[in-house]
Amino acid sequence: MSINSGSWNHSRNGNSKSSINKTHNSSINLNPRSSLSSSNVSVKSNKSSSSATSSLRRSSPASLSSAKNDAAVLGRVRVAVRLRPRNAEELVADADFADCVELQPELKRLKLRKNNWDSDTYEFDEVLTEFASQKRIYEVVAKPVVESVLDGYNGTIMAYGQTGTGKTYTLGQLGEEDTAGRGIMVRAMEDILAGIRLDTDTVLISYFQLYMETIQDLLNPSNDNISIMEDPKSGDVSLPGASCVEIKDQKSFLELLRLGEAHRFATNTKLNTESSRSHAILMVHVRRSVKDRDSALPNENGSSSHVKNLKPSVVRKGKLVVVDLAGSERIDKSGSDGHALEEAKSINLSLSALGKCINALAENSAHVPVRDSKLTRLLRDSFGGTARTSLVVTIGPSSRHRGETASTIMFGQRAMKVENMLKIKEEFDYKSLSRKLDIQLDKLMAESERLQKAFQDRIDQIDKEAQDRVSDAERKYADALEEERLKYQKDYMEAVKKLEEQWAINQRKQSNEASTSGAKHDMSVKSCTREVHANEEVTEVKRLLQSEKLLRKAAEDEASNLKMQLAQSKKQETAANSEMLKLHQMLKDEANQREKLEREIAMLQGQLLQLSFEADETRRRLDNGTSKVHVEVDTQVTQVQGVQPQTDDAGNEDKSSVAKLFEQVGLQKILSLLEAEDADVRIHAVKVVANLAAEETNQEKIVEAGGLTSLLNLLRSSEDETIHRVAAGAIANLAMNETNQELIMAQGGVSLLSVTATKAEDPQTLRMIAGAVANLCGNDKLQAKLRGEGGIKALLGMVRFGHPDVLAQVARGIANFAKCESRASTQGFRTGRSLLIEDGALPWIVHNSNNEASSIRRHIELALCHLAQHEANAKDMINGGALWELVRISRDCSRDDIRSLARRTLGSSPSFQAELRRLNVDH
Repeated sequence: MSINSGSWNHSRNGNSKSSINKTHNSSINLNPRSSLSSSNVSVKSNKSSSSATSSLRRSSPASLSSAKNDAAVLGRVRVAVRLRPRNAEELVADADFADCVELQPELKRLKLRKNNWDSDTYEFDEVLTEFASQKRIYEVVAKPVVESVLDGYNGTIMAYGQTGTGKTYTLGQLGEEDTAGRGIMVRAMEDILAGIRLDTDTVLISYFQLYMETIQDLLNPSNDNISIMEDPKSGDVSLPGASCVEIKDQKSFLELLRLGEAHRFATNTKLNTESSRSHAILMVHVRRSVKDRDSALPNENGSSSHVKNLKPSVVRKGKLVVVDLAGSERIDKSGSDGHALEEAKSINLSLSALGKCINALAENSAHVPVRDSKLTRLLRDSFGGTARTSLVVTIGPSSRHRGETASTIMFGQRAMKVENMLKIKEEFDYKSLSRKLDIQLDKLMAESERLQKAFQDRIDQIDKEAQDRVSDAERKYADALEEERLKYQKDYMEAVKKLEEQWAINQRKQSNEASTSGAKHDMSVKSCTREVHANEEVTEVKRLLQSEKLLRKAAEDEASNLKMQLAQSKKQETAANSEMLKLHQMLKDEANQREKLEREIAMLQGQLLQLSFEADETRRRLDNGTSKVHVEVDTQVTQVQGVQPQTDDAGNEDKSSVAKLFEQVGLQKILSLLEAEDADVRIHAVKVVANLAAEETNQEKIVEAGGLTSLLNLLRSSEDETIHRVAAGAIANLAMNETNQELIMAQGGVSLLSVTATKAEDPQTLRMIAGAVANLCGNDKLQAKLRGEGGIKALLGMVRFGHPDVLAQVARGIANFAKCESRASTQGFRTGRSLLIEDGALPWIVHNSNNEASSIRRHIELALCHLAQHEANAKDMINGGALWELVRISRDCSRDDIRSLARRTLGSSPSFQAELRRLNVDH
């Protein structure tokens, strides 16, 4: 006998199998914004008790200077209950029995009948009947949470209830044939895509399932063991190993949901024809940019010009988590057996752990057991954290399942007592601001150069025009003076010549008159005549002098005009000089501003050099003690772990200095100095990056900003061994992260490290390179590629110096590689003999298996044990003398776990047993 979900029964592709006639539509006109602006912060009792609400005003987009990031608002978990209609089986089997649940949606209340005359009453935030539409469910339960996510808050939507009560229908229905049947996931993504700008904002989704306490990627089924990472400072939970896909439209989102649902585990039970056997979790990351208005800034003349205010744009990050829990069930009712029984036990254990956490939060307990299950670890932000959480509990009407229905209702009642501290997540987009500043600086420099060139061209033009005008005026003035002088000289000579001729005539006449003995009368007449002629001559000379005066005055007037033209030319030259001085002042101001920027850059470089020097001093002190890359070896595990060195007060002060520089200068500026022309600046910059890479919290930022690529480029292009040593140390720290390991391999990191190792002369450089390769050796997925690019041979080649630190890192890498090979052979992925043996590592392993240094000996002993676990290696190990070392380890090893592993390995290998019997050796 199976219990289906009536009109909500659906297949995994989202198609509805049956429908039910609705007598009325109970949807209510609801303003979703109003539901967001208030949240109930009071604690409800299990029975019918009054509830008080407090207003939660929506935050407006403002700058981070208001400290809104630090402000927190109480937000209680909101719980809605949804009743599933009777299915076909219940209509027949329970025809003579009344429903165990009575709903009072107008009072937000339900009654759970104990018998015909007694019942318990419970209140919820929303009570939804079996006739409530999918749209109303979304608007009441999910839409306020989605709007909070768009405003920069974290949000969680979760469905809880017995198997077959409609959780997957409520959350994951695709509604391909009937759009009215779309579930919360589809409707939430529609609202998110409608509320963002695709050109500036991003939406990323991950879809995974928690099956048998193992997290599996529904978008990439091969990724079937994802680990959970927690930020030690903020407590945020993340899954760096899960697929993260960017969504641009609703169609691609629906395709991803179909793909994920196809990979989800489901089976047929007596309670549900297609019961989910895993908890499905959809995680949506929304990143929105908040645009600031342009402000008008006054220019030098006092007038306002529209210049963009160079403030960093605000980025809001919200995360929406939609959780479709697997249904709780009783084994006797579901009929589960075999593997399905184990699945049911795992589901009930995780739901029980979730219930314990909610009980502890509701009772304000000092200890909340969030680490009892991976489900509670994933939901630690949803209950008692910073997320706005809405829970929909689904129940059935059948009295046969009254116990499960009561348990579900009590779960919802306890969840209503949990209060979260809602915090908005905003940050400055410093990368965008840096790009804007760089662009503006380039524009200013180009404009300055253009103005300087135009200014110089204008000066040359004005100078040339002034010189041409002065030369022309001087030439005209000289020509006019010469012309007047010649004219006056000619007139003067003509007048003198005429007077001389007249005087000669008069002399001849006087001579003739003196020689003649004429009468006195004639003499007087002649005398009168001479007097008249003399007067006429004087009058003529006066007239000529007057004419000469007039000509001289005209020449003087012409000279005055020329002087006026010359003065005007000089005024124009003065104006040109004034404009030239003004342009000189503008250039001087631009030069001052450039000098100021250069001084600031020089100051920052000085700080960088000082901090790098302090980091060098700290590194020298630490090199005598412990190294950056440490290894801890468990009983049978050789996983590399990055352990921060135990430093003294000076080391802590250096770290704080580097962190202060990181905050003031920014990672992008520090990385840009890796390409500086000055070799000293480049060396100090790579030391600062290496110190930052030692902190796990900085590694992701360094990789995202291109730091890993820059470090690899330094290994490729630089010949300085100091740079090689520090860059290899930074790469070794980054290689402790699995995601970074794949990036290092994809960019040819092993080949670069191998080439650098062949050139290195300093043992400390080889130690850093060996540490980086050893970290890569611990990745199962990269073994074939690492060996193909010469990683094993590079490790073996680095033992040429015999330095114990280098040998310890080489031994660690070989142990990691052997451990991964052993695991692959156990799982059936590898059948041939070890790649280590093929590359000739066995003689060195045997030779150093009893090394005096404990760190080297411990790794070699583990490597021998792991190689011996694969029968294909037995012949080579017997011939190479490794069997005797295994016997020695099983007897004399100081560590109990390694000694026990060696004994088990010898006892499980037929080849080893036969050889020991042949030699009559008792192990």
